[in-house]
Amino acid sequence: LQCRMECKDVPAETLYDVLHDIEYRKKWDTNVIETFDIGKLTVNSDVGYYAWKCPKPLKNRDVVTLRSWLPMGTDYIIMNYSVKHPDMVRAVSIQTGYLIEGTGAKSCTITYLAQVDPKEVRGDPKGKGGTPRVRGDPKGKAGTQGKGGPPKHDPHFKPWLFPEQSRLPALPLSELSLQHADSLENIDESSLAE
Repeated sequence: LQCRMECKDVPAETLYDVLHDIEYRKKWDTNVIETFDIGKLTVNSDVGYYAWKCPKPLKNRDVVTLRSWLPMGTDYIIMNYSVKHPDMVRAVSIQTGYLIEGTGAKSCTITYLAQVDPKEVRGDPKGKGGTPRVRGDPKGKAGTQGKGGPPKHDPHFKPWLFPEQSRLPALPLSELSLQHADSLENIDESSLAE
């Protein structure tokens, strides 16, 4: 899937912030079931979890992805692809991403690319599969849990722009590997609950 949209009243940097902010995403993305960050690899790459509602006859899906981003003046790139995490096995995002191009002080275009294999999945976020668990994190909210629960939304918290704000634990690259669609077996989902 590839699509492009002109945003006549949205500055490129605002759109970039909105796409990165996982707490705010829960307000505008009507398909999100759950999303959270797991850990960081570098100042401009992290690993995260995203579960979304699918239209019937598909069951809900989820992915673990390595996301990288790069601001380039008035343009921005955010790209991700599936990775294998030792404590999670999920569906496959072959490559997904956004290209945001500034076209003026208060305008931009966004190009969205998604290469996903929706037929491959292990578990259903609302059914038998449950929310994934990350080693040492029994509540399954790696990167977002701390004393007092998940952080409140803070519009000034932008680790994608200010890496020193990141609260994510460092994640060794050696714990991850690429997730390819052909490395997952086909699963019969006919008995899974929505």
